[in-house]
Amino acid sequence: MCLGIPMKVIKIDGDEGTVESGGLRKKANFSLMKSVKPGEYVLLHAGFAIEKIKDAEARKTLRVLKSL
Repeated sequence: MCLGIPMKVIKIDGDEGTVESGGLRKKANFSLMKSVKPGEYVLLHAGFAIEKIKDAEARKTLRVLKSL
């Protein structure tokens, strides 16, 4: 089973950057994505941003994860 965690893009520098969720900042690789901008949410799996998701969906998923 794979789990992608919704994280907000903070900074992008080429194919790498920083994402954040719940106060935790992580390095991320954006090489699998064509277009992503700071402020958008992505699913992060094993350090790679694998999909862009809508803000509302990201917040909903984070609420569910927090309740676990």
